[in-house]
Amino acid sequence: MNFARDIVEAAPPARRALVALDAAGARREISFGEVAERSARLAGALIERGVRRGHVVMTVIGSTPEWVLTLVACFRIGAVALPCTEQLRAGDLQARLEAVPPRLVVATERNLATVREAGFDGPLVRLPDESLFDAAPAAAVELDPEEPALITFTSGTAGEPKPIRHGQRYLEGQRVQAEHWLGARQGELVWCTAASGWSKSARNVFVAPWLRGAAALLEDRRFDPAARLATAAREGVNVLCMAPTEYRAVAKRTELRPLPALRHAVAAGEPLDPATVETWREGTGVEIHDGYGQTETGALTGMPLGSALRPGSMGRPLPGFGVWVAGGELCADPASVPTFFLDAPRDRPWPTGDRVREDEDGYLWFEGRTDDVIISSGYRIGPFEVESALGSHPAVAEAAAVAAPDELRGSVVRAVVVLRGGERPSDELARALQDHVKDRTAPYKYPRIVEFAAALPKTVSGKVRRAALRGD
Repeated sequence: MNFARDIVEAAPPARRALVALDAAGARREISFGEVAERSARLAGALIERGVRRGHVVMTVIGSTPEWVLTLVACFRIGAVALPCTEQLRAGDLQARLEAVPPRLVVATERNLATVREAGFDGPLVRLPDESLFDAAPAAAVELDPEEPALITFTSGTAGEPKPIRHGQRYLEGQRVQAEHWLGARQGELVWCTAASGWSKSARNVFVAPWLRGAAALLEDRRFDPAARLATAAREGVNVLCMAPTEYRAVAKRTELRPLPALRHAVAAGEPLDPATVETWREGTGVEIHDGYGQTETGALTGMPLGSALRPGSMGRPLPGFGVWVAGGELCADPASVPTFFLDAPRDRPWPTGDRVREDEDGYLWFEGRTDDVIISSGYRIGPFEVESALGSHPAVAEAAAVAAPDELRGSVVRAVVVLRGGERPSDELARALQDHVKDRTAPYKYPRIVEFAAALPKTVSGKVRRAALRGD
């Protein structure tokens, strides 16, 4: 198998593959023929720079055609793509570089300084650079389904984020959710707004739409609710995939209106509340179908197409996927899910760590995490990273991070901080700690709530009792 050959090159060359909008408002349409040619030449340029089959190529690129072309180039020659979001700070990138040393890094001009600060001293490809597409096209190699294609990182719950390796079968395996949940149709325009570098972006920005013969919309701009709605209307988006936080923000900060081209909408990454589903149904006439997946698994469930929507439910297991609830926790059979990660245990069920209930009709309802991960605006945030950043501030003796309910974001990070002797709590210090975290890790991880305490609740063995801080 080879995604670049079997999907990209097999598509009619004149068929639209990408619609790209940059920060300045410029618009480009790119055909499958152009994607095939330019990604083949970019693959040739990677080979000229020493990249070989099985080598890791890290990308630090926004939602641009160059990001897509780089991933397709990697898929073409059997290199392993490691996409990273632009929101990562140097320390975040350094941890990834140490965990999975890449043979080469591809980065845009605006991200070069961060890559260098992270300590990467290997080959670095700077974008934009049209000379990259002057290389001789590289041939598409025959790949085994179990060969690695992609690495994405988990959020990290009790420790640092972990690299998850996905095989070539992960790409073709997206066909199930693409048909039964995303619901794209040939010739349509699909917009998955997830920033490059996330698990959902790696599978739903272009892979799943292309498997269905649809085109993908890319927008390299910061999120703005009014602009988001205007873009969907202007470009004639047929299928919209956003995080629940984005749906809520658009609904609260704009006046929803019918979008004539919009046929279907899906959400994933965090629980989707019924009120948001109803607001969008009333305002646009379109119902949002919730779904569920993990970095390790890809999509596992989705609200079925063609059946009555159940607001608040994350749907049912995708067809053919072995997914069930045991003891209140959602579990899956790795052997039945083609998108499971390569290093998954194959001889036993996979516990997802999510508390889920199943109703009498087989629909699943998310109830919470069994561990301490914080889900905010669709981002999964490991408390360890936040606590480590806070602990590096000279005023902090120790800190704990937990989730706090938030109407817009679902949850936000709440930090409980114990100060060193001689330090006094103040609003100014709370803001300084927030800025300190933003400087040391991705900004979405910073604590929106900072509280001070004389001590943290702990077990007899000295572990922080986060459940007590949450009030569980």
